[in-house]
Amino acid sequence: MPDSTANAGHDHFSLGRRSSSGGTATLNYWGANSEYGVLRDVLLGPVANLRHLSTSSLSRKYLREAPANIEVAKQQHAELVDAYRHFDVNVHFQAEDPALAMQIYTRDSSFMTPYGAVITNMANWWRRGENYAAIRSYQEKGIPIYEMITAGHFEGGDFNVIEPGCVLIGCGGERTQDEAVQQVKGWFDQEGWETRVTYFDPFYVHIDLMVVMIAEKLAAVCIDCTPPDVVQWLRDKNIEIIDVPFPDTVTLGCNVMSMGNDRVIVPKHSRVLIENLKARGFEVAEMDMSEVSKTGGGIHCMAQALRRDAV
Repeated sequence: MPDSTANAGHDHFSLGRRSSSGGTATLNYWGANSEYGVLRDVLLGPVANLRHLSTSSLSRKYLREAPANIEVAKQQHAELVDAYRHFDVNVHFQAEDPALAMQIYTRDSSFMTPYGAVITNMANWWRRGENYAAIRSYQEKGIPIYEMITAGHFEGGDFNVIEPGCVLIGCGGERTQDEAVQQVKGWFDQEGWETRVTYFDPFYVHIDLMVVMIAEKLAAVCIDCTPPDVVQWLRDKNIEIIDVPFPDTVTLGCNVMSMGNDRVIVPKHSRVLIENLKARGFEVAEMDMSEVSKTGGGIHCMAQALRRDAV
């Protein structure tokens, strides 16, 4: 049966509502124009099929030294779900597909915009089916799709909204390719957005490992690994930077999820970031994601915003 919110605000499912000339209308109910508006609805992936595969430098390191305890990872994910519900977020889940071992990381198979979802084009064989699961999820919930990426590989962790109408697009060359970056950039240029592209070593996987918005004019950034021109670009926008140390960053300590209204979910080992946020008066939910993250992703990777308050 269709989701009970399918026709909320009279948004209707579509496989592609982008206007080819720009000026696409924003959605009435679903969608997000920032990473820090109050989060109302979130899409999470199932944890039942999670396996520890050789997917990145981080996951390979842990495969060698201390493979993930999947049962503990499942418990940690359940606690993360509880944290979203604590913040009064409506939690939606993608349907399980036993063939999709990385489906827990819902950030990558799509990303949300004010105009609808964008379906991405996953790079690696073990993730290529996730975009089909994402389409089914949006159809079930009646959430329109803005567009689908066709020019090359692109993963949602590389679409990083800095503020309304301004996006930082990452390109490591393996997970996300420049051909797809230019396709996405072209769409949002037409919509009148500022689109900044940055290139980085594929060791870092996605740009949201290094840069994540926390609140208006406040970002968590690893200055040690973020391209200096991007750091300066953020500062030129009067965005205050909380510098997350490199050792914390490579263990997903910068990969956090803003709830809006000065509330944020952060991995408990990211002490520098947590103490900085608490000093600013933020409510911080500290989550132990240690076993989940051994498989290659963090808190931001595991969540796709479906609806945020516009800012």
